[in-house]
Amino acid sequence: MRARLARGDDGAVTVEVAIGIASIVTVVLLCVGAIAAASAQVRCIDAAREAARLAARGDRTVAVDVAGRVAPPDADITLREDGEFVTATVRAGVPLLPLVVLSAEAVAVREPEAADE
Repeated sequence: MRARLARGDDGAVTVEVAIGIASIVTVVLLCVGAIAAASAQVRCIDAAREAARLAARGDRTVAVDVAGRVAPPDADITLREDGEFVTATVRAGVPLLPLVVLSAEAVAVREPEAADE
């Protein structure tokens, strides 16, 4: 009996390799996006902390300026006063993950000298 060649498997290895490479690229891009998101989140936290601290001292303009330098690009920085507390909120997107919006919030107690102003 003669062995028959299966003609339906032509190019199967090529397709498997192409799918494998596409899967690897997808996983690598997701990992890079996750690292970028983690880095941006840390920057948002740092920016919110600095903005709240400076605003609690009475330096609102400086607070927004410094937070803008620390935060990720195109971040939205807001300061809110509630009695003796100052709250800074920083919101920013992640360039590699456009549907992800990160935010951080920090609260500081207003210093007595700043409360008098």
